[in-house]
Amino acid sequence: MKKQPLTSEIIRMKRKELKLTQEELAMRAGVGLRFIRDVEQGKETVRLDKLNQVLRYFGLEVSAVGMRRDDE
Repeated sequence: MKKQPLTSEIIRMKRKELKLTQEELAMRAGVGLRFIRDVEQGKETVRLDKLNQVLRYFGLEVSAVGMRRDDE
C-alpha cells in the first residue's frame, strides 16, 4: 500500500510549488511564521483551526479518514 504524505510534507510541497517563502505563506495564510516552521518540521501538537487556515490557502482542509488497523 502506498504511503500517504504527511500534512507537513503537503504544506511544504505546495508552498514550494508556489515559490513562497515560509514568511510569505505565513502572511498570506494569516498565521505566524513560527506556526509555519513548526508544521513543516512535523510538530505533532498544533492548533487544528490554524492548520486548516493554512491548508485553506491551498484549497485543502483536514478531514477524518478511516485507518487500517494492524489487527485487521
